[in-house]
Amino acid sequence: MSGLDIREKVRLLPHDPGVYQFLDFSGRIIYIGKAKSLRNRVSSYFAKRHDSGKTAKLVANIVDVRVIVVATEFDALLLENSLIKQHQPRYNVALKDDKSYPWIRIRKERFPRVEGMRNPEDDGSEYYGPYASARVMKTVVELVNTMYKLRNCNYDLSERNVERGKYKRCLEYHMGNCKAPCEGLQSQEEYDAHIKEIRQIVRGRTRGVANLLKEQMLVHAEALEYEKAEVLRERIGQLERYQARNTIVHADIGDVDVFALASDTGGTCVNYLRVIDGAVVHGITVELKPKLEETEAELLQLAITELRERFRSTAPEAIVPVDPGIEMPGLRFTIPQRGDKKALLELSERNAKYFLLDKRKQERIVDPEAATNRILEQLKQDLRLSELPRHIECFDNSNTQGTDPVSACVVFKDAKPSKKDYRHFDIRTVEGPDDFASMEEAVERRYTRLITEGEPLPQLVVIDGGKGQLHAAMNVFDRLGLRGKVALVGIAKRLEELYFPGDPVPLHIDKRSSSLKVIQHMRNEAHRFGITHHRGRRSKRIIKTGLEGIAGIGPSTAQKLLKRFGSIKGIQEALPEDVVAEIGAKKAEVVLKALATAQ
Repeated sequence: MSGLDIREKVRLLPHDPGVYQFLDFSGRIIYIGKAKSLRNRVSSYFAKRHDSGKTAKLVANIVDVRVIVVATEFDALLLENSLIKQHQPRYNVALKDDKSYPWIRIRKERFPRVEGMRNPEDDGSEYYGPYASARVMKTVVELVNTMYKLRNCNYDLSERNVERGKYKRCLEYHMGNCKAPCEGLQSQEEYDAHIKEIRQIVRGRTRGVANLLKEQMLVHAEALEYEKAEVLRERIGQLERYQARNTIVHADIGDVDVFALASDTGGTCVNYLRVIDGAVVHGITVELKPKLEETEAELLQLAITELRERFRSTAPEAIVPVDPGIEMPGLRFTIPQRGDKKALLELSERNAKYFLLDKRKQERIVDPEAATNRILEQLKQDLRLSELPRHIECFDNSNTQGTDPVSACVVFKDAKPSKKDYRHFDIRTVEGPDDFASMEEAVERRYTRLITEGEPLPQLVVIDGGKGQLHAAMNVFDRLGLRGKVALVGIAKRLEELYFPGDPVPLHIDKRSSSLKVIQHMRNEAHRFGITHHRGRRSKRIIKTGLEGIAGIGPSTAQKLLKRFGSIKGIQEALPEDVVAEIGAKKAEVVLKALATAQ
């Protein structure tokens, strides 16, 4: 189908909510999306030029569109999520999570067993979870088995088998881990009452169970049934120790879900905290792989739908960092500004950021070359370069009111400092504070030498300064024939804006981007390297003109005085006895007399 045909088809789409599917030449679904208005959303793909190369490539591959109309935008979100799982289109966000999470199963049987397992089965049993880790799941299973002395055998404890005495009590009974329902020593009513309490514990509702046990304990104590009261007291203690391991926020918060996002150039992750009765009972972080230019709100919609379904959450409130931009029945969104809910959101954000940080560390350890290439690819993409910037150089000027002007050039190779290649330039041809002319001299001297000596040129040159410094560097590039061969960019300090030659509109890179971090690192290195050289040069001039000109005072004495008092003025204002203590009475008298005469 031609491009014109698909535009005609888009014009006929309804304004209803629904799901759209883009197909390529082979009839394969390459993207699935949802929309509040199908016609408005789908037509936006064909009505403008896309800055993102990935979106432009998607649009170029679309030859047909199919739509499914639904009643509400939320219905569209649910259908979109289901279809993405089914078809896994190449341009859709991928929720990357290949782990199988542990669950707790309460078997469908007389005297049910409670056990941990990985893959739920369609066997009629009750499943609770998933839990974020096997450790957490095992802790809960051990807690309920310790509290309630449940059986762990696989006997068929039907009423007929128990009455016939088919089974005999085992070692678990003699060790105090089971009450032998196999011989009828524990009634089904008592066991089922325990299972009822266990259901609340594995759901995370430990507070209600603890209160119930306390009430029962008091009843037994008042009836002078002290042994039964003691058993319940031990259970309450075990439950409270388990509660203490969970992060308690505030009981009044009740049941909420918490979602937070963290992003870097390698991807995005979402952290999900499940809070029940004011305590964090589950925590999980999964990675999202955005394929186009999805917004935070769009990523959040996907994460909320997927994770609430996976964890079977019915919490009436979700704490989020931004408005997801959609109404979900039975769920209200809160963007907290302060208090316990804000603390919960910050906890979730820390978990998300730590997950990304740990993932990137692992990448650098396992495959440092791949990690470097990822950063360079991001630089290439953000700065619209024609090749990977494996060799980058950055220039910065330093002077004090026009005196002792110097320029520094720092070199990064594979996004890391190459300090042996750093160079500094004492500015020779510029009088007074002329930053533009100083930059022009340094850049010309640097690349004239590289060209003359046949040394490799960088793929990218960064100029620390605004349009003026960038224009000065561009003049040099024109004279040396480097325009179009070496990319040139200027970085303005105040707003971290990047300028390109001939383009009045600055480029703003995402502050989370590794590209900006590399450029900032270079800028800071150039500033540090230039300032260090400038201060050394200025100190030598001060020593030479201010102190070494005094008869009988050499470089060593001058250095001592400057180290102690900081400057000529500091020496002049110092107490005579302090100067004597530093260099001795005879030299102190000579220095103080000469400086007093010079004033």
